[in-house]
Amino acid sequence: MLALLFAAAAANGGGSADSGPSERTAAPRTPDLRSPDAGFARDMAVHHQQAVEMSFIVRDRTQDEAVRTLAYDIANTQANQRGMLLGWLDLWGLPKVVSGEPPMSWMGTSGGHGGHAGHDAAKPGALMPGMATKEELDQLGGASGRDAEVLFLQLMTDHHKGGVTMAEGCAQQCETPVERALAQGMVDAQRSELTLMADMLRQRGAAPRG
Repeated sequence: MLALLFAAAAANGGGSADSGPSERTAAPRTPDLRSPDAGFARDMAVHHQQAVEMSFIVRDRTQDEAVRTLAYDIANTQANQRGMLLGWLDLWGLPKVVSGEPPMSWMGTSGGHGGHAGHDAAKPGALMPGMATKEELDQLGGASGRDAEVLFLQLMTDHHKGGVTMAEGCAQQCETPVERALAQGMVDAQRSELTLMADMLRQRGAAPRG
């Protein structure tokens, strides 16, 4: 699958002659350790893993078909995307964890996004903006029925908002065409799910947090 995606990206980028900066459409160079491409792959893999974990928790805490279907879709999509991100790191010969690297530090390494601009800092006990704390995960695991549904939708809304900020950063900064395309796809899909989750919360007499 990775080979096909890279081949498609190369084909899409090869149609024009000398027309200004061509590095972003030419055959992509291998990202280096501190590049936005590698930083996004590492951070989003961790971010996605928690979304998968929350989705599996709520699946066992409610019988509501709409919530269970949403949780399944999120878990399936983000597990597959996480596999692609980790596969790219392997392909580039880069580690999946870099000791001493602050989360999301890659967002300040180039271009218009400076650090965590446009998004709140991570809450105490959370690794990155939007991520749940251990206490919140424990709370979700101890809830059931409507309480579990509402908490899951609120936690996942926060999670998606943080994920959209990160994905927008990669869509603007990453140099690997197929990774930029994946990041933009994440933005579009998660914004759509944010609208859906707001509707689902309203149906349960609740609202997103903060």
